[in-house]
Amino acid sequence: MSVRRPDQEFWNGRRVLLTGHTGFKGSWLALWLSQLGADVYAFALPPADGPNLFSLADVASHCDSHFVDLRDASSVADAVREARPEIVLHLAAQALVRRSLEDPIETFDTNVTGLVNLMEALRGETDLHTVLIVTSDKVYWNNGCGCAFKESAPLGGKDPYSASKAAAEHVAHTYAQSYFERDGIRVATSRGGNVIGGGDFAADRIAPDCVRAALEGEPLTLRHPEATRPWQHALDCLCGYLLFVETLSQDPSCPRTLNIGPRSSEDLPVRIFAETLLSALGHVTANGCPKVLVEPVPGSIEAPYLQIDASLARSTLGWDDEMVGRIAIASVASWFRQWLDGADMSSVTLSEINAYQTAAP
Repeated sequence: MSVRRPDQEFWNGRRVLLTGHTGFKGSWLALWLSQLGADVYAFALPPADGPNLFSLADVASHCDSHFVDLRDASSVADAVREARPEIVLHLAAQALVRRSLEDPIETFDTNVTGLVNLMEALRGETDLHTVLIVTSDKVYWNNGCGCAFKESAPLGGKDPYSASKAAAEHVAHTYAQSYFERDGIRVATSRGGNVIGGGDFAADRIAPDCVRAALEGEPLTLRHPEATRPWQHALDCLCGYLLFVETLSQDPSCPRTLNIGPRSSEDLPVRIFAETLLSALGHVTANGCPKVLVEPVPGSIEAPYLQIDASLARSTLGWDDEMVGRIAIASVASWFRQWLDGADMSSVTLSEINAYQTAAP
């Protein structure tokens, strides 16, 4: 099966509700949907302070942008009524593990109750036909065995973020079976890998931590250097989401849950990932070695291995990942080098999207 790209004819003129458009992945997706001709109504919390992709790429000019808190059921209902969506892509979340440990109430309130608020607001929307809820590769009960989890693996979560995303899977399934599927509205969840890309400035994520270390001229401190993760570029992951929606909309037999992640052969330990990115950013010592320190966290509950099996998405969607491992790292470094050089990051980001969209499979 040949590798697919999102179908502009499918998306052109579609009324799409996108949540989380002020975040890293959401900003990329808002721009891509706009390029595909979709009529995008988007809501999220305001972007984080400091540099952020939403502002740098002028995302607000490419969609009908609103600041709405998922935890406010009344505001969510008002936004949904105004959007009148045909398709929903739900990306809004509290997405940081360490922040979830510091504030579990905020995490569960946003990721679980916030999803309930959204699903309640969507009930009765007459034009709605497809809802895709993005969760995480961390929804699985991970005993550290190193096996690649299939969609049928048990759900779990040792930290509040992972558990909240596993709970979101249950919320999605409950609303699908109780309300939506009987009316022909298809509700699905997608579990993405560890996504990287230009414009990610979030705290406590490895790629932006590398960038900050380079900017500050300080060594990068790693907590779990040997941990292995399924790194993939945002464009590969978002392509999977878009193709999932297209297939769901057209094929009632499409699975309702899919992993979207790289092949296990492309997974890298955190140390190798960080050293490769730091070297690409030119942040090395006098003898050419990346500036890295290791400070282990005693009693950490973070899993040493995380792999997901995305073979079902490959066979179902005709999707495949093309920017993984060191290719993805090089792309990240290129984006940030252009940002440091003062380039127009809206043009840079749109150019990357267009190059990916039009690349020959």
